[in-house]
Amino acid sequence: MPLHVTLVNPPSPSGSTGHWSIALLGLGYLAAVLEKNRYEVDVIDCQALNISFEEVKNELHKRQPDVVGLTSTTLTYKSALRIIRTAKEVCSHCLTVIGGSHVTFWDDKALQECPQLDIVVRKEGEITLLELVQRLEAGESFSDVLGITYRKGEEIMRTPDRPYIEDLDSLPFPARHLWPLDQIRKIEDIFYLTTSRGCIFWCEFCAAVRMFGRRFRMRSTKNVVDELEYLHNTYGATNFTFCDDAFTVDQARTEELCEEIKRRKLKIKWNCGTRIDMLTKELLIKMKDAGCISVWSGVESGAQQILDAMKKGIHVEQTIRVFGWLRELGLKTAPNVILGFPGETKKTAWKTIKFVEKISPEYMGFYNIATPFPGTPMYDEVKEKGWLRVTDFDKYDTATPVFETPMLSMKELKEIREQAFHHFYLRPTYILRMFAKGGMHGLSATQTALEHLLKSIKLKLHRL
Repeated sequence: MPLHVTLVNPPSPSGSTGHWSIALLGLGYLAAVLEKNRYEVDVIDCQALNISFEEVKNELHKRQPDVVGLTSTTLTYKSALRIIRTAKEVCSHCLTVIGGSHVTFWDDKALQECPQLDIVVRKEGEITLLELVQRLEAGESFSDVLGITYRKGEEIMRTPDRPYIEDLDSLPFPARHLWPLDQIRKIEDIFYLTTSRGCIFWCEFCAAVRMFGRRFRMRSTKNVVDELEYLHNTYGATNFTFCDDAFTVDQARTEELCEEIKRRKLKIKWNCGTRIDMLTKELLIKMKDAGCISVWSGVESGAQQILDAMKKGIHVEQTIRVFGWLRELGLKTAPNVILGFPGETKKTAWKTIKFVEKISPEYMGFYNIATPFPGTPMYDEVKEKGWLRVTDFDKYDTATPVFETPMLSMKELKEIREQAFHHFYLRPTYILRMFAKGGMHGLSATQTALEHLLKSIKLKLHRL
């Protein structure tokens, strides 16, 4: 019988926001590669189905897999270790493996913190996990498998990094059939895809480029649209999100993708995330013509000195220009903003808040709190300067301050973030603009404004 592998997406800490859709892609690719090689695979997605630790324990006891593989972000790291301990408790023979961005840069510490953990897979995991399962099946040593960190007696060993996968078309489509899609689609009827890996930029707060390389590796246009067509024909899918870190880095390729969608007469709607400096008005017109309805982007800050400190590589004038195009073309906008990056002051934070209102998006994507994730230069700086105040990774949800600088305390930053949302949604111009869009937009905006008004009143009463 082939080996049985159970892949697990651990739950987020209570009260935090998880990202199960991204885990579906990551675990989905792992599962697809294993299935292609005729291994038995199943999935326990705690976030997608709101599964408790006790339910995970029961499922692992029932399934008795040979390999238990987990993914984890910084936020779900502690949950992942708890499940690894549970796995060894209920099926002691299993090999426990963990991968993802957090443990890639926390590999030796993860093995030290969790004796029940056998192997950490660093960076891209598809080929590495397959090779581990093949070695286990053959009863062979893991010692020369590239891209892993493991325990050899009392010593922690690290093999060389595995080269990145150059031909992304060689990967099968994610094994979405292992998820209860009918149930998931009742919550959110959107299918997620990724068309590339890697990034050519070097933002101080981001681990993605360190995880997937400072180079843009792309799937072919045909391969991407084949997947769109497959999902459309198989599941009746019409709504898609492209999860690339910067969807339009290669603008010619983006245009080709749009042309191929139109050539196949796919009646779909989609959104994407990209960089402000990787857009032109002409490209946005072609994207809209191919079904694009929304573009989300990292505005990050309205203060140029903070953008420069982040090494973001954009200018506020570019953001103003691009958001003007988006409004003109009727594309929905959702800027992501980071408050509290090292060097931030009350003055620069409020400059950003006012800037967001100036570019006037329809919705506020996120006012994120700058969070120093392991693997980023920002984490190294915060640690080196002694600014880190919270080391509990359950708090690393980008909504909770975990460090403070001489210029801005954690308490001040938390209050600024709360006020930022109230400030945005309580503007009369925002409500009037949403009413002008027609439909339910105005009523929805009014309801949101009332919610923030109540929160604002409670905040002021709390300070009295």
